[in-house]
Amino acid sequence: MEVKVNVDECIGCGICAQLCPEVFEIDEAAGKSTVKAQSESSEVKNAMEACPVGAIYPKTE
Repeated sequence: MEVKVNVDECIGCGICAQLCPEVFEIDEAAGKSTVKAQSESSEVKNAMEACPVGAIYPKTE
């Protein structure tokens, strides 16, 4: 599943990067999560569900 992070909603907690480091990383300058690569792993869905503010969405474009 391809995903995107809504940086306006992201609080930079880092749970996504902890659960799925091959896809997510925290941009230290912005203090927000970014998608560094797409993956079909089940950890992506786990990270989406674990986000406390729901800032990770399936990519529709």
